[in-house]
Amino acid sequence: MLILHHYPMSPFAEKVRLILGFKQLPWRSVLIPAVMPKPDVVALTGGYRKTPVLQVGADIYCDTALIARVLEARQPTPSLYPASAPLAPLLAQWADSVLFSAGVCWALQPAGVPHILGTLPPEVVKGFAADRAAMRGSLPRLTLADGTVQLQAHLAVLEAQLAQGGPWLCGAAPCIADFSTGHPLWFIRLAQPVAHLVDAYPAVSRWLDRLLALGHHHNEAMSSTEAIAVAAAAATAAAHAPVSVAPGLGFDAGLAVSVAAIDYGSDPVAGSLVGLSADEAVIRRHDPRAGTVHVHFPRFGFQIKKDTTA
Repeated sequence: MLILHHYPMSPFAEKVRLILGFKQLPWRSVLIPAVMPKPDVVALTGGYRKTPVLQVGADIYCDTALIARVLEARQPTPSLYPASAPLAPLLAQWADSVLFSAGVCWALQPAGVPHILGTLPPEVVKGFAADRAAMRGSLPRLTLADGTVQLQAHLAVLEAQLAQGGPWLCGAAPCIADFSTGHPLWFIRLAQPVAHLVDAYPAVSRWLDRLLALGHHHNEAMSSTEAIAVAAAAATAAAHAPVSVAPGLGFDAGLAVSVAAIDYGSDPVAGSLVGLSADEAVIRRHDPRAGTVHVHFPRFGFQIKKDTTA
């Protein structure tokens, strides 16, 4: 059972929802708060607060780069990583960071905010802004002037690529680069008064239409309480995905460690190291409600440290 913890206006959640649609994978939908506190999410993740999170039993997968790999293993065809597009993962990393920052900067200007957040009370909008400032921490915020110039430059390159190739970014079929590039532009479209920027690039606009037409496939609602119960039942049955700590990577199995993102939302998650490779770090932790869970993180964009407080 694939359980996605997400909220409707999350760009990265839309990335995963579209991948699920592309691969025709059925899933359960757990709607979570857009801002902290998120007690049911934290019960599963141990403190990781970014959205979305994918749950498979008592295995909790953080970050969409890793979630995409999990879905690829579950359903290898159609592939997100075709051999004909070896640079697609690098393009996806660029889009998930550089393009995403510029896209959010543009979408969340004053004219766009009401259309993204809806008819929320002013105190809720204020709380959203405070929550995102806390997530950003000391990371500098892109100004609208700088973000606009950068976004236009990115869109011009994408327009040129699609105008001479396509119909997808890396050839005849969608790949991970399309889904990572698409979600920031989907977010801009939510901000209707400022969505004209994407429309000014016709090849990009048509490509985005094709991407969004993939849809989200079949999904059923599930409560966060039910999801926690699924984790607890799986933990009791010791049904975690097989993992191991590879030698020569600087950490031993069973070591107390913490893992945290290195850009924003860098709340550390502490536990016992049970899995480590060049691609993934996995820690075991226990929660009174969720039981013993394995929390999975990608190595790219995250830092693993020995936990000196344990």
